[in-house]
Amino acid sequence: MTVNGTPHVAVIGGGITGLAAAFYLMDSPVRVTVLEGSGRVGGKLSASDVAGVAMDEGAEALLARRPEGTELIAAVGLGDALIPAGVTASAIYTRGAMRPLPRRQFMGVPADLDELAATGVISAEGVARAKDETELPAEARDVSVTEYIGSRLGAEIVDRLVDPLLGGVYAGRSEDLSFTATLAPLAAAARTHDRLTGAVASLLPPAPAAAPTAKPDPVFVSLTTGLGALPEAVAKASGADIRTNAMVRELARTETGWRLTVGPAADPEYLDADAVILAVPAAPAARLLKDAAGAAAVQLDGIPYASMAIVTLAFRAEDFPAQQRSGYLVPAVDGRAVKAATFSTVKWPHLAGQAPVHVVRCSVGRSGDVAVLRRDDADLAALAAAELADAIGTAKPPIARRVTRWGGGLPQYNVGHLERVARIRASVAEQPGLAVAGAAYDGIGIPACIATARAAVSQITGYLAATHPTPPS
Repeated sequence: MTVNGTPHVAVIGGGITGLAAAFYLMDSPVRVTVLEGSGRVGGKLSASDVAGVAMDEGAEALLARRPEGTELIAAVGLGDALIPAGVTASAIYTRGAMRPLPRRQFMGVPADLDELAATGVISAEGVARAKDETELPAEARDVSVTEYIGSRLGAEIVDRLVDPLLGGVYAGRSEDLSFTATLAPLAAAARTHDRLTGAVASLLPPAPAAAPTAKPDPVFVSLTTGLGALPEAVAKASGADIRTNAMVRELARTETGWRLTVGPAADPEYLDADAVILAVPAAPAARLLKDAAGAAAVQLDGIPYASMAIVTLAFRAEDFPAQQRSGYLVPAVDGRAVKAATFSTVKWPHLAGQAPVHVVRCSVGRSGDVAVLRRDDADLAALAAAELADAIGTAKPPIARRVTRWGGGLPQYNVGHLERVARIRASVAEQPGLAVAGAAYDGIGIPACIATARAAVSQITGYLAATHPTPPS
């Protein structure tokens, strides 16, 4: 609680969202405690060594066009470590061959159907169906990606282009994912265009008439240290009291604020706070809010999560075929376990200087696909290596392997997600000094999570300014 006139804010969750919230709170006259249930901060951001290369175990890049991530990186003193991807061109491994991803597309939805035809990703029949685009009015209700795009451009566009790109982000399935929640810019553009291809074109820069002379802005950036270094830097810069192995088991409203029950039931600790930011996944948030904000808890319980694994494989440099792309995606309809592969030492050339190896990250696991993740680490790594060999022709086995599992790691933005989030926030807003943030709400990338942290901080500091005015000096 307030000590010597300084309000106390408790941040539950020590992932990048909670740490960012603590960092942005330091601009206000508050005392901040971050409570993380596990033994380390950072959540899905961590790194470890693979064959002499420091490799991220979770996210390894962030979108440069969203400023929240790069701004936070600069603010905590890591700006000099920012580095753009050296290679960004990707491919689709489908129908038995590696095929270029069309350049003029938005999350797989094409703007140029002649370019699409030249890639060979879609059959001639699929291209013909797309060219005979069905003009339908914009949906007044939320529908799935499959229903919206498939009804206009045909199912093959969804299956072999849109679904693998969305699967790479959400580990979800297009027949479940919300069109408006996952493809919001396209959903907005589609409201003012008769044809979906035209809506996509409106979101893209004009096609160059000749080879571009200026170097384009980077699409993805990372840190030379790996993004796994970001959480500790943010934690240190925040000046907050960071506590690990501090599981919050109950959250209750009091007459003057909030009481948190921390630690084991046999030996609980009680912590009082004037305000609370919940920066944890939907399930633990629902558990903590079941009494204080029951309507929000019910809605949070309805957000499903998908599990996935990242299999990191290292090959001797001389055993790895030359690559001109950053990686490839695999449509679910092709029936393979690996849904995406990133040639990390190609995409991030600075990594290649750490050891004479090439490193590949293989992403495994889609929503509802639990059987493949039941394999043990050795079996899963062998499967990924075999599928990689089929795709790019690696003749020699990897010299090192690492399997990182993210059980229930990715929230699914299924049909109705935006309305669900609105109901959660409305219920939470009824509770003074309470805010929520994280990947379950407005986007699962690092910049989106940071944006929710800033919004939660704004909500909390506004509340505290009204209820705990700073006394005149």
